[in-house]
Amino acid sequence: MYQALYRKWRPKTFADVIGQEHITETLRRQVAEDRTSHAYLFTGTRGTGKTTCAKILAKAVNCEAPVNGDPCCRCPSCLGIDSGSFLDVLELDAASNNGVDQVRALRDEAVYSPANVKKRVYIVDEVHMLSTAAFNALLKILEEPPEHLMFILATTELHKVPATILSRCQRFSFRRIQPGDVSARLSYVAREEGIDLRPDGAELLSRLADGALRDGLSLLDQCAAAGGAIDSAAVLDVLGLAGNLQTARLMELILVRDAQNALLLLDELYKGGKDMGTVLSELSVLVRDLLLRKTAPEGGVALLSGGFDAATLDRLGKAVPASRFLYLASTLQKASAELYASVNRRLDTELCLLRLCDESLSGDLTALEARICRLEDYQTARAEFPAAAPKAEHLHNLPTPSLEAAPSAVLSSQEDAPPWDVPPLPEEPPLPDEASGQRVYDVPKEELPPERPQTVRSSPGKAVPGKPTAPARPAGAGFWRTLSENCKGRLPPMYRPFLGMCSGMLEDDLLTVCAPDDLTLGRLDNDRVREALTTGAEAIAGTPVRLLLRTGALPQASPEENLKSLLKFSSQFDNIEIK
Repeated sequence: MYQALYRKWRPKTFADVIGQEHITETLRRQVAEDRTSHAYLFTGTRGTGKTTCAKILAKAVNCEAPVNGDPCCRCPSCLGIDSGSFLDVLELDAASNNGVDQVRALRDEAVYSPANVKKRVYIVDEVHMLSTAAFNALLKILEEPPEHLMFILATTELHKVPATILSRCQRFSFRRIQPGDVSARLSYVAREEGIDLRPDGAELLSRLADGALRDGLSLLDQCAAAGGAIDSAAVLDVLGLAGNLQTARLMELILVRDAQNALLLLDELYKGGKDMGTVLSELSVLVRDLLLRKTAPEGGVALLSGGFDAATLDRLGKAVPASRFLYLASTLQKASAELYASVNRRLDTELCLLRLCDESLSGDLTALEARICRLEDYQTARAEFPAAAPKAEHLHNLPTPSLEAAPSAVLSSQEDAPPWDVPPLPEEPPLPDEASGQRVYDVPKEELPPERPQTVRSSPGKAVPGKPTAPARPAGAGFWRTLSENCKGRLPPMYRPFLGMCSGMLEDDLLTVCAPDDLTLGRLDNDRVREALTTGAEAIAGTPVRLLLRTGALPQASPEENLKSLLKFSSQFDNIEIK
């Protein structure tokens, strides 16, 4: 009768256990020195050797001739435990025997001495499934057990085991088995069984096993039934993972933002019977592999799912930033969670694909970030490849600049860009109002707040109380508006409202920013905001700039200074010949 590989090749001694040396060495030493405990708790994921080590420990403590803590596997006790004929070593499944009555019956039976071996051993698998009353019934015998009794509890969910049970057991945590160890074990089993397992096939199976050697042996058993050599292509074909090629193709279309062909490929998958939830799940797995490959090219190899080869991951992840993969992963996770309550799963999947191809369709801050990134890329391209300047004879086609117009806005898209660059015109200072004698930005004296002590903060110094000297007015009143809008694109949303409440001016190399109160000043007085303000001012002024942060309002400009600014502005057009 054929026996499954994971049962046939289950380790018989501690030396055969793979990847759990930190546990097997301790247990072997305890058995050799006769210092075993009365209760053990084995924790870890599936297929890592918990039940196997429990059976080996049960044989070792009852072996008539142990070898350095390992059972001999030849004495009557070892043979009887292996065959299951000795009832003194009993394996229980707590998932189906989780009631208090079963535990009470076990407790009443445990007080009797063993009939065939030295110690009566109870192996309770999935112990976290026991009810609260069953745990309470087990608690007393765990606290004061007879000398001939040993409990070995195993669980995959440690957090469900009560602390009163944990404190009475020696706990051993089983790790996930590394892919290299799984691959070596699969190759050894394949040689012994006469299976033609190629190295690339063993590597792929080890990654698909996800740290569980039992899963790896089961997958090898399934592939061996198909016959022939087992390489990576055969593994993908037998396990039904050949559809990953279509998933990779769909991801390639998403990365190049080809929404039309992505929707057509999704339609082919839908007509072929592919579930929409499965499509999003496979895309999520691929994005995770690409993100790990991008952020941890060396150490992240062991974390990959194994469904995609290295060449495919390298081809898809080339020249794509990690931030794009983070956006794809979060969008796929959100869409997958909402798909279960959807009334039209295909439509929601198509909408998800459209958002994956174009971040500006997401409708949140990601859309704004995508637009800003496109603008930055466009401005960088314009700086690297400047267009030719306009000739003098074409200047009569230019629109007449308005003295009250704000600086030129940044173009929203590449299609709206003019064939050549026009430098922004300096903004005209506001003229005096003849009727009232006030400037347009003047505030009547009766509306001004009473003077109070001001706080001055200079970069990078600390706050200094006192009244600052009034700096001179800049040449253009629109300087601060341009600077603040540029800085808002570089700062997180938490700083933007406070920046919009301030005013500023640039005199020579000193940038003065005035906040309305100490709270606003405190929010802006940090390295990130100071760096954004200084960098933005230097980009506009073209020279290094010092920064001064203070509270209060900017001093008012006089009519004479406004007239000087106007004359300076008009002098720029003296040398232009208009036909």
